[in-house]
Amino acid sequence: MSLRAEKLRWTRGGALVLDGVTVAPDPGETIGLLGPNGSGKSSLLRLLSGIDRPDSGRVLLDDADLTTLRRTKVARRVAVVDQHADTEVDITVEDVVSLGRIPHRGVFGGDAAADAQAVREALAHTGMTHKASARWHTLSGGERQRTQIARALAQHPRELLLDEPTNHLDIRHQLDILALVAALPVTSYIALHDLNLAAMFCDRVLILDRGRVVALGTPAEVITADLVEQVYRVRAQISTDPEDGYPIVSFRPARR
Repeated sequence: MSLRAEKLRWTRGGALVLDGVTVAPDPGETIGLLGPNGSGKSSLLRLLSGIDRPDSGRVLLDDADLTTLRRTKVARRVAVVDQHADTEVDITVEDVVSLGRIPHRGVFGGDAAADAQAVREALAHTGMTHKASARWHTLSGGERQRTQIARALAQHPRELLLDEPTNHLDIRHQLDILALVAALPVTSYIALHDLNLAAMFCDRVLILDRGRVVALGTPAEVITADLVEQVYRVRAQISTDPEDGYPIVSFRPARR
């Protein structure tokens, strides 16, 4: 088993945010969370991470309710990459990535050699080795995003939650980061706006609209012209990649 949601319902300020959301990935599966702004993607990630608690329903890590587990235990399993991360402290890239090792350190510290190796590998995976000594506030938006992903990778998680990880990245790094995440031996939830990136890299996609699940399945099953028009209120034409068979979405001008 892995990190999963059962019938999650959540309200904030009296407004319904999520309503009856259930999703249970297979271990190692990459789940794309899709839907327009305000559909509940980020909110679902907050509940899956344990940052917030649902009004009803459960988040389960293996067979244990997330609310019953110590935060340290959860942090050793689940890594989170938010849309916007910043700090007032002007620390180096290597220092930021090293934060991912904190859950693995006990009262008497951790394994310094293992920590250093994990940081080196995470920097290499995200193409940030040459920036290891650079200061956080000198980085571009894309470099900050890759640093935060490196921090999550250094954590050696079994579950990875990413909220719009390709924001601020150019096309090459969008493809590189998503290919890296999809190839990791972890269960991943990735909130995305780009339907084509989701189709390329996700095993299954969960479509949300106003807090409710509209569809859950493989990209080829779920990403259809009818669904895109229903959920996003735009017209689209769907073709198929001739080599790998995933759907390709081409948007069309709105009817006048």
